[in-house]
Parts: sequence; structure tokens; C-alpha cells
Amino acid sequence: MVKAVYKWLKMSVVVLLVLTGSGFSSKPSVHPLYISVTEMEYNAKDHSLEISCKVFTEDFEKGLAKANNAIVDMYNPGDKAILEKQISAYITSHLQIKADGKPLALQYVGHELEEQSTWSYFQVTKISNVPKKIEIFSNLFYEMFDKQINIFHVMAGGTRKSTKLDYPATQASFEF
Repeated sequence: MVKAVYKWLKMSVVVLLVLTGSGFSSKPSVHPLYISVTEMEYNAKDHSLEISCKVFTEDFEKGLAKANNAIVDMYNPGDKAILEKQISAYITSHLQIKADGKPLALQYVGHELEEQSTWSYFQVTKISNVPKKIEIFSNLFYEMFDKQINIFHVMAGGTRKSTKLDYPATQASFEF
């Protein structure tokens, strides 16, 4: 069921991008959906939690600009090191994760642009066992969009679970 909803949502985004004319430009125009997708996977081999967060680049630029009181251009950053710090600070202040009741310190790995989206990558090391419970607090872009939807896919111990948070909901929990 979740896969079907996710495929439908992904296709809807593509159709809307094409219909609004933003599917083929380097800087997209305003879009009608405000969505983030965060994927987390426990890596048993490395004893780590790998986290990737995908957002519309245009929304991310607006969020970073508001948080830093400065214009942000992710396609052509003036100072890449400053942009990396801004990305890390924004995500870690709006996304907190606990594993088995313990807060995790997200370590920023990097980011990449993909068409109209930006992937941000984080990891948490030294997690010796598969977490039994993962709790998430997220208010990504809530300061800007009251129609924001944050989708989460979490995989641990070979089990994948998903949920979404519609503004103003901020908390989700997964048990494995």
C-alpha cells in the first residue's frame, strides 16, 4: 500500500512539474506541493544509521535564506563551505532522531542536486545493535508552508516502515 501511494505521489510531482513548466529548467518555478522525503536505514555492517533527506531545491533555498537572513543560491553558491554549514544546521535543527530513547547526533556527510531536488546526507555511527524503536521529530519547512508534508521511510533489521507528517504534526515513531 505504501509503495503504491509513494509511486502515485512521485508521479503526481512529475506531472505537476511538467504542467507548470518547471520540469526542464535549471531554476524551477513555484510548485503547488511542499514535500520532503527522508529515508533512514540501519547499516548492520557499519553499525550506523544512514539518513538521506530529499527536498525541493527552491523550498530549501527559501528555508536557508530565512534561517540565515541571506540570499541562498544552491545551484551557484558563492562559498560552498558556508552553504554546507547552512544545510547541516538547517536540517539538524528541524530533524531530530532518537534510537531506543537516546538522542542521536546527526553527522553531515554532504549534499547533491538532482534536477529540482536536493539530497542531504547524514549518518550516525556507533550504533551497535539494530534499534528496536526510532522516534522522529521533524518540522522541516513548517516555518514557511502550512501545507508541508514530510514523508519518512525507515529500514532496520530488514523491515521497512513508512509514515508521513502533515503540518502541524511533528512526531513519528517506528518499532521494529
